[in-house]
Amino acid sequence: MKISNRRATQSAALLTLGALALSACSAPPADNAAKSTAKDYTGCIVSDAGGFDDQSFNQSSYTGLQQAVKDYGIKMKKAESKAKSDFVPNIQQMMTAKCNLTVTVGFLLSDATKAAAAANPKSHFAIIDDASIKADNVKPIIYDTAQAAFLAGYAAAAQSKTGKVGTYGGINIPTVTIFMDGFADGVKYYNEKKGKNVQLLGWDKAKQTGTFTNTFDVVQEGTKATNNLIDAGADVIMPVAGPLAQGTGDAALAANKAGKSVSVVWVDSDGTITAPKYKSVILTSVVKTMDKAVEDVIKADIDGKFTAEPYVGTLKNGGTVLAPFHDFDSKVSDETKKEIEAAKQDIIDGKITVESKASPKA
Repeated sequence: MKISNRRATQSAALLTLGALALSACSAPPADNAAKSTAKDYTGCIVSDAGGFDDQSFNQSSYTGLQQAVKDYGIKMKKAESKAKSDFVPNIQQMMTAKCNLTVTVGFLLSDATKAAAAANPKSHFAIIDDASIKADNVKPIIYDTAQAAFLAGYAAAAQSKTGKVGTYGGINIPTVTIFMDGFADGVKYYNEKKGKNVQLLGWDKAKQTGTFTNTFDVVQEGTKATNNLIDAGADVIMPVAGPLAQGTGDAALAANKAGKSVSVVWVDSDGTITAPKYKSVILTSVVKTMDKAVEDVIKADIDGKFTAEPYVGTLKNGGTVLAPFHDFDSKVSDETKKEIEAAKQDIIDGKITVESKASPKA
């Protein structure tokens, strides 16, 4: 993390979900001409093992495809994976259905997507959270989530009453550790700005080691990891584990019922909206606006403007954002809100560089 000495004094404002602009296409107008052009177009999607109701990145990506159906009148096919063994047959199912563009959701689908793209060079693909495939018919949709996670780390440190915050991951892969790196930098920045010593449990950025459940599928492992962090004193916890965040939410609700004060930083989607069961314990969320990215990629393909150039979501283009504080709005001080807004602008302006080995290159 590189920080300038400039003290930003931006006006207070909640960080809201801004519009995402892909460089390759404009915002989609929902008009009859577009619907007429797209009437024979089929957009498709294959989830990872979390499924489309994961209240996280599968769900957000699927929402983007559903919106494209609504806005442009395209046809849609979907395949929900229950295990890694479903990836290849599910993508093949999309090829059999003659999909114009198939969205594959997640880093773990990289090998299956690469093989399908090579075998079907006339078909277009977009893969979320992976940039390893170098092919003319595959568009990576990737995010520098460390930037928004930095803001979440600052917010978590500011809200902590115990002086300890925590995080854990599902599997130790770049799309997970990038959140943890940014969160760690945000906590560190808070300590430097405020002369505090809030501790981060569950992740050592320097050593790139921490707490992992080694699964994205077993929700109970999220509950267990969260309870361990709570027992160690953490009162704000960021799970980076897809559906396992539900286990974190359950643990936080139980802890609060028992008289503790524990809150959660959701990731991928705005958890207050996608997982309202937990809204009373969700401080904020580190959001990847995947729904908008998916719809925009489909619109570009409909218009004949598909390219394999990676889309990189940042704070600057609205691809990654810190969600509003929602139920916690009155509990977060105006001073903290101003400082977070100032840090956001400094990141956009390059005055603060949030560094992660997993950050994509724009």
